[in-house]
Amino acid sequence: MKKLFTSFLLITLLIAGCSSAPTETSTEGYKIGILLSDAGLGDESFNDSAFKGLEKARDELGILFDYKEAPDGKYEEKLNELVAEKYDIIIGLGFSVQEALEKTAKQNPSQQFILIDGQSDINNIISITFKEQEGSFLVGMIAAMTSKTGKVGFIGGADAPVIHHFENGFIEGARYVQPSIEIMSDYAGTFDDTQAGAAIAERYIKNNVDFIYHAAGFTGFGAIKKAEEMGIYAAGVDIDQFFVAEKTVVTSMLKNVDLAVYQLAKTLVENGKITEKSFALGLADQGVGLADIRVIQLTAEQQTAIEKAKEAIISGTIKVTAEKRNDQ
Repeated sequence: MKKLFTSFLLITLLIAGCSSAPTETSTEGYKIGILLSDAGLGDESFNDSAFKGLEKARDELGILFDYKEAPDGKYEEKLNELVAEKYDIIIGLGFSVQEALEKTAKQNPSQQFILIDGQSDINNIISITFKEQEGSFLVGMIAAMTSKTGKVGFIGGADAPVIHHFENGFIEGARYVQPSIEIMSDYAGTFDDTQAGAAIAERYIKNNVDFIYHAAGFTGFGAIKKAEEMGIYAAGVDIDQFFVAEKTVVTSMLKNVDLAVYQLAKTLVENGKITEKSFALGLADQGVGLADIRVIQLTAEQQTAIEKAKEAIISGTIKVTAEKRNDQ
């Protein structure tokens, strides 16, 4: 499925014009290069969201862009290729690329880099992180409101700090609604294995889990499809994944990487450079949020509870845990 999606996307790009081809208004446009995260283009999640932001920046702002993938883990090699191609900014997408990005940045101090999903102290790296726990809290609330068995499940791609944000928020949101709810949690160890996601989902469902939330990239695609096959509800992540399984996906935790990338490109075009050192984007910044709620019908009381929780998180009345919880 992923390969077919990627092939279709690449054909579409070739028809529309190569991503790095000049537009009528951008012969001398700014250039952005990006190294995608492990799962690559076609993950219907994190990578595709970033790519969407760059496409919007190309179409509306006239920027030029190109991308690299490193499924073999050769991040430095691909980053050095981008450096040689002389982009105004180079984006490293995902925490797994941070070590290579920092090494490359030190070797090229005049090049501006952006790290998405990591925090770096290197002078020429701008860090962008998201408060995934805030949006995931709302997903946890919906899961608890929806569950009939009192058992819900979380699937992570890698046991890493940024994925803990999703897990923590989901757990705290579910317990906010139903303190006694049982939550199963496991990590697939990969973001690019639909079968691994499906296997964990099937195990959960056989243990009476009736709502699954994932933060596992393309691995989570397999979990959602298995949830649909076995007749339970699920929540998507990063982008609206309703169309992955229209009988199953109740909502998705939107991690608006596309908006963040677009705003960076806009700042570059308007100011010629990006001066901020770091960004941390949450509900208040529209960095995260919820997709439309479908498939189920929440009561007016439940909808009000979600809105009040959102307001409380933004105001700081509800503080959602970001770090690894002691009870996990």
